[in-house]
Amino acid sequence: MDRYQSFLKSYWGYDDFRGVQREIIESICAGKDTLGLMPTGGGKSITFQVPALCMSGICIVVTPLIALMQDQVMALRRRGIKATAVYSGMSREEIVTALDNCILGDYKLLYASPERLQSELFQTKLHHMRVSFIAVDEAHCISQWGYDFRPSYLDIALIRRIVPHAPVLALTASATPEVVKDIQKQLLFREGSKVVRMSFERPNLTYIVRKSHDKPHDLLHILRSVNGSAIVYTRNRQQTHELAGLLLAEGITATNYHAGLASHEKTLRQEAWLRDEYRVMVATNAFGMGIDKADVRLVVHVECPDSPEAYFQEAGRAGRDGAQSYAVLLFEERDGQKLLRRIAETYPKMDAIRDVYEHVCYYLQMAMGDGQDVTREFNLGEFCYQYRHFPVLVVNSLELLSNAGFIEYRRDDEVISRLMFTLQRDQLYRLRRANASEDVLIQALLRKYTGLFSQYVYIEEALLAHETGLTQEAVYHALRDLSGEGVLDYIPSKKTDFIKFVTRRVERDEIVLPDSVYADRKRQYKQRIEAMLMYCLDDQVCHSTFLLNYFGEQGAKECGKCEVCRSNQNTEAANDRMREHFLAQLRQGPLSPKDLNYDGFPRDAYAEVIKTLVDQEQVVLNATLQFALPAGEA
Repeated sequence: MDRYQSFLKSYWGYDDFRGVQREIIESICAGKDTLGLMPTGGGKSITFQVPALCMSGICIVVTPLIALMQDQVMALRRRGIKATAVYSGMSREEIVTALDNCILGDYKLLYASPERLQSELFQTKLHHMRVSFIAVDEAHCISQWGYDFRPSYLDIALIRRIVPHAPVLALTASATPEVVKDIQKQLLFREGSKVVRMSFERPNLTYIVRKSHDKPHDLLHILRSVNGSAIVYTRNRQQTHELAGLLLAEGITATNYHAGLASHEKTLRQEAWLRDEYRVMVATNAFGMGIDKADVRLVVHVECPDSPEAYFQEAGRAGRDGAQSYAVLLFEERDGQKLLRRIAETYPKMDAIRDVYEHVCYYLQMAMGDGQDVTREFNLGEFCYQYRHFPVLVVNSLELLSNAGFIEYRRDDEVISRLMFTLQRDQLYRLRRANASEDVLIQALLRKYTGLFSQYVYIEEALLAHETGLTQEAVYHALRDLSGEGVLDYIPSKKTDFIKFVTRRVERDEIVLPDSVYADRKRQYKQRIEAMLMYCLDDQVCHSTFLLNYFGEQGAKECGKCEVCRSNQNTEAANDRMREHFLAQLRQGPLSPKDLNYDGFPRDAYAEVIKTLVDQEQVVLNATLQFALPAGEA
């Protein structure tokens, strides 16, 4: 067992690596800039967590998903690996403590949201860290041509200049050849860099597009036809409630999940689904990132995603254990028009974008020429009601204004609850609590979490409620009381939108979006929409082959299992039968077209078979314009 394998076995319990994991690890440990292309479920986190342990210093992990980084930090700490995170929503004191721990405390992984990278505090502290390498998760976000481009990712180039010796490991599960080249360019890959590709082919996953006239009826039919755990994706929060309710009424255990749920409620539902207390999770695309459930047998999309990249990632959450699984997309006739309408919704007209900017300035009381670097909380619902805007228009306009550098819009920032004891351990042990609930709660905290006296630790009120027998509400109030008494510092979870003015407020007419933000991106978005429509409507190309070709894997074999392959197989078999029937007639002698015996075969299809045989010179027209076999073959 070599060193890499030893760490894998000791901390994760696995005997060996999967796929291209080892190749990626060996490349980054050799100091090479490395791009790893791995499908969803390929085990990306292992490729930076193992080398972080092997190499001296600390690995900086850049990821855009706050909930995911919090989950991974907690999971690493449970394994005895020192890891921490900094992201939007933390106080300055918390960030300073976390970064100082990374400088002095022998930490192995520091997770950071891309927005943190540009802060002066982060960059100052980074100068004093011994950085082993930089890992960039969801690396397609740095590409202007990627489906989920985020301008904040461009700041990764800044920290490369601060720690020029540190190689970069970029990881993504969805990148076209154009995006692969752009990732390397934007991340300043050096000579001798390496691209490690794992085939995106999933032989155990059958992709199906089902033409539907009644999606709820078809969803029930599919769930009753395929056993096992399932995810049902839909586009809006209300539909997750409605479909989960329908499934429950039909005797199928189901719950729902979306970004609007409270943090503890998300945790409860996710954990219950992972334990198979619910068979089906009905969710928006807020669900799935970092979810480790290998035995999902079925992923159904009730609404069509707006890109093959998004669909491939979400569908790929089925069958990670290698067993036969299904990804089904329900598609009805009006879905095509709905998809095309998203282009105008995602890229509103410039006048509408300028209106939103001006109204936001009024709403946040920002005077002309003021506001640079000012951050304010933003209530989307209240704003839309006050200024009579549709939420979709507002959100997309704010995203475009963010990409153009006028503002920074952070939507639904959610921070998991965290706490740190302010009393020292010996003081705490000498303390005699009059409130029995608080005493039980302190004991549960000390049993379940480590590091509580030296740093803020993420906690889950639902877990503490389970441990203590208290209700979640009682846990919350007890922690608030302990915080007020100076025993600990408790920061409850919070979900808020923020708008930061990156520049001073400008006149309405000064709002101009460059082509790289608006016109070019709109054209690319339209191309992805059209590709997704082609995936749904093309009844000649195998779905697996279509997706693999889209991601640059040429020469992919047909899966033989999707409805397109089955239809093609049936057509080919029927053509073979018609071909043999026609040739059998000609073996009896030449035939004029009017004397042909079709024997019940469709005449159009039969005529197409005859035309093919004539084109291939397996059949000829003789001088009397009769069909005949070539000379010597009668």
